[in-house]
Amino acid sequence: MYAYMAILALFTFCYAVIAGRVEKTPVSGPMLYVAFGVALSAAGPWLEPLNLTGETLKTLAELTLALTLFTDAANADLGVLRRTAMLPRRLLLFGLPLTILFSFIAAALLFDDLTLVEAAILAVMLAPTDAALGKAVVTNTAVPDDIRDALNMESGLNDGVCVPILFVFLAMAADESVYNSIFGLAFKLVLEEIGIGLCVGLALAFFGARIIRLCARRRYFTEIWRRVPVAALAVGSFAAAQVLGGSGFIAAFAGGLLFGALARGDKEEPLLAAESDGEVMALITWVVFGYAVIGQLRVPFSWNMLLYAGVSLTVARMLPVYLVLCGAGMTPGAKLFTGWFGPRGLASLVFAIIVLDARLPGGGTIALTAVATIGLSILLHGATAIPLSGVFGAKPRSSGA
Repeated sequence: MYAYMAILALFTFCYAVIAGRVEKTPVSGPMLYVAFGVALSAAGPWLEPLNLTGETLKTLAELTLALTLFTDAANADLGVLRRTAMLPRRLLLFGLPLTILFSFIAAALLFDDLTLVEAAILAVMLAPTDAALGKAVVTNTAVPDDIRDALNMESGLNDGVCVPILFVFLAMAADESVYNSIFGLAFKLVLEEIGIGLCVGLALAFFGARIIRLCARRRYFTEIWRRVPVAALAVGSFAAAQVLGGSGFIAAFAGGLLFGALARGDKEEPLLAAESDGEVMALITWVVFGYAVIGQLRVPFSWNMLLYAGVSLTVARMLPVYLVLCGAGMTPGAKLFTGWFGPRGLASLVFAIIVLDARLPGGGTIALTAVATIGLSILLHGATAIPLSGVFGAKPRSSGA
């Protein structure tokens, strides 16, 4: 353990001192993290293998995603969001269901060994976009504010929306009698996941922001501890919502939005510290993914897994986005850009572990396909984020429609 700890600490140090230079190149941080994890896995003859469980990776991914969602939401420009609410609304209300539908059709056609319910599970697993992998785009000022905030809002909410849908399909796969009460179960799960998540996230953010402001005014903070509360609030919102039966991802994102609105000018330094924590957590998570998942694969990806991964990242995502943004006054290039930057990452990874734990007959195929899609997304979205953002930012996005 100490050998791995030393290696990971040195890798983190090396990346930290060159991160500014790396982030200006087509080589993204997650690409390097995963590659390092794979290389570490290949060092097995010289290092005793680590016994990492799926629960360990799931917990890391969840906490990383919670921190990222909270800080990205808190940094969002609410003025821009109010003016351009139409874009995320179209992406979530119409683009997400269409993406799931197109992905389901592709899975049903490509995988003979999956039932229709399992094909639906795969489609839902790979529908959410990843806030962490999309960070290079949503923080790039070359991309217009409305596009960046729409992508940020979409990635913040779609994983929370997909959680109850995934559980409905898992219940259907486990018990055929659920078919008789499917609409009641779906309504109950959606209401609980979203409702409880919103209530918990907003309540904790409201009181947290008030307490932070009060304590700062009375000088109760020390210089060191003032950097801690935001990260604690993000993780607390996520965990509390999960305990109460809601979506922790919804809680983290909704809480971040309200916290950012209430904190206003007092949020920059605490948020910067929380973002740093999130970046370190992301590094660890993707290194573990490279080590324990990609590096330990003993079964090759089949042609239909790789083909589905490509379809999931392109047609099944880009076509629905293009269709739902028609009439939004955007050029074809802007619509294609918005559709392309829907990377799959931490949420899909968490869902894959949940599906594996459910021990479905087609669980292995589903998990391997998810891993192929996430890996391809890390590579393709990471390599294209900077170049395409620069090209897109230099062109007008409105078609005048």
